[in-house]
Amino acid sequence: MRAPPTRPPSAPRATSLGRAAGITAALIAGLWVQEGADQLVFQGQLDQFGIEPRSPGTFWHVLTAPFLHVDFGHLIANTVPLAVLTFMSALRGVARFLAALLLIVLIGGGLVWLLGRGSSVHLGASELVFGLLAYLLGVGWWERTPLAVGVAVAAFLLYGGILWGVLPANPAVSWEAHLFGFVGGLIAAAILHRKRPPARPTSSFPR
Repeated sequence: MRAPPTRPPSAPRATSLGRAAGITAALIAGLWVQEGADQLVFQGQLDQFGIEPRSPGTFWHVLTAPFLHVDFGHLIANTVPLAVLTFMSALRGVARFLAALLLIVLIGGGLVWLLGRGSSVHLGASELVFGLLAYLLGVGWWERTPLAVGVAVAAFLLYGGILWGVLPANPAVSWEAHLFGFVGGLIAAAILHRKRPPARPTSSFPR
């Protein structure tokens, strides 16, 4: 009876890299295809599915707003940071990354809908950019392993400067999406990576 062939140690790492690259490419390609269709076919009408704070019947727009952009310039500004942070986040596992992304979309978008400026439409992947940056920083804090801390430091060195975007400096920019996306990322990291204390053994003898 032959033993099953052993997989080289580098195979799991190569698989993780491939999956992270695949989900990153799919997300970025989807955003570009969507914006191309919006500009060339729908004449920008898809932007109406951005978040309109406290507008009755539009809460579900929290699911669409982070994937919409005003124009190609808006999308270009978000593409590189989103791609880099998506890849870094997805290296931990695609399923966990998708769970984190969903939490960022729901929590960040929900808070924008609840607390954002009225008479405005909030959209753009910057919510995801700030959310994923916060997620990586949060993973480093909660796990505190050399790898997690190293990734958090790398993410901060690359994009920590954007944190000024959570301040209400430019009325044309949704600082609310930046701030609440960041909050959503921190919560996602706490939910998905916080270590629970081990359960105490129960005694079999009555007290």
